[in-house]
Amino acid sequence: MSILYIVATPIGNLQDFSPRAVEVLKSVDYIACEDTRTSGTLLQHFGIDKPKFSFHQHNEHRKVGHLTNILDANQDVALISDAGMPGISDPGFLAVRAAKQGGHNIIVIPGPDAATTALVASGLPSDRYVFEGFLPHKKGRQKRLRELAEEERTIVIYESPNRLLKLLDELEERFEPDRLAAVARELTKKFEEVIRGTITELKKEFEERDSIKGEIVVIISGKGYSE
Repeated sequence: MSILYIVATPIGNLQDFSPRAVEVLKSVDYIACEDTRTSGTLLQHFGIDKPKFSFHQHNEHRKVGHLTNILDANQDVALISDAGMPGISDPGFLAVRAAKQGGHNIIVIPGPDAATTALVASGLPSDRYVFEGFLPHKKGRQKRLRELAEEERTIVIYESPNRLLKLLDELEERFEPDRLAAVARELTKKFEEVIRGTITELKKEFEERDSIKGEIVVIISGKGYSE
């Protein structure tokens, strides 16, 4: 049977891309990309020239059939996202499930991951944690925040820069304001920073900034944790 490779890509620094990942992308018949333009920059940098097609959250259900047809024709496919591990807050789950159901092999090429990178860099407990990805924007959001306020494990949340202040405001309201947390921004890039403090301190820090840029990971200590 053919192989679906799930290939992690750099979250910022291209030097984090492994030689094995490059070798796999050069060997497959097709590359499924979250965004062919974004991936094109990465592929060109490493001299990878393979047929590619888009596979993102808006067409994932529709493109699964195309991907499995390629696999059924005994051709290998690599799935990559714009950054990080496909399937972790990015398209990928449906492709893996369909390939499994079709009897094809799945091989994961590990690599950079914003969630665990930020978690370790935060200095908060990392032995037990819960990954939330992006919280719902509307329906169910407040209910989930109330539930997370009682969570005793460290919490990892993804957020966009333009919604960070709203999230910190909600955390200050739903959690204890002096709960320890951290905001990681621009991980592995030139302006990487991981800022640690209470929720209230972090809110004040980012309220005073003229602008907030970059991918954001918010780490929150579990209920009852103290130093």
